[in-house]
Amino acid sequence: MASESGVEGDKYRYYLNGDGERSTKWKFGTPPNYEVVNKLFEEGRTKIWPAGSLEEKVQNLVKTWEMELFHKANIEDFKTLDPNKYTFSLNGRKGINLEEIGKLGGGYNPLLQTTLPENLRGYNPEVETSESSHKAFTTTFPRGFALEILQVISGPPQIVYKFRHWGYMEGPFKGHAPTGELVEVYGMAIFELDENEKIVKVEFFYDPGQLLGGLLKGAKVGSSSEETATGCPILRSTG
Repeated sequence: MASESGVEGDKYRYYLNGDGERSTKWKFGTPPNYEVVNKLFEEGRTKIWPAGSLEEKVQNLVKTWEMELFHKANIEDFKTLDPNKYTFSLNGRKGINLEEIGKLGGGYNPLLQTTLPENLRGYNPEVETSESSHKAFTTTFPRGFALEILQVISGPPQIVYKFRHWGYMEGPFKGHAPTGELVEVYGMAIFELDENEKIVKVEFFYDPGQLLGGLLKGAKVGSSSEETATGCPILRSTG
């Protein structure tokens, strides 16, 4: 498992800058800038893991994996995972590969899969694209949606960990006014690495309602406010 930290560009994420990324194609034109969400992370985290610890390595791996999936346009540029073997599953669902993830629209859509009737969905992943998904959450969380690892239960090749995601709803979400409140999500995940330390299987277990419930509390507002609430949200980063 890669242990790089404090590298050029971002101290929590590797494979973002440097010679190895000269030919990388980025979904939004340029590499993402995590300065704002890193500040939120450092101010709001509940754990500070020692440098070189398993917990720090897992935390950086997860942040890097998330960065690649959200921001790299070509699967050939992914370095944390094996694109030919990789599968993702949510809450015990059948695993899906990168092609199937692409059909879901990418972005937050795989993490917000639901069997609820369409009229009860506060967020409908079946109609969202990677771009619209990213815009919705960066608009809602202008300071980002930070991630910390709370506990590592087992290390590689099968990494089992507990996590916390949090942010402040300071922008509108799907026609709901911002509340300014802290929105937190807790869950557990399993990452399986192969002999080359590439991620080949990811399983996430959490309650999407814990996230969406906090985003749908605000009063209903017109759609125009969501479009103009932040300047240019697509270059901001959420994890």
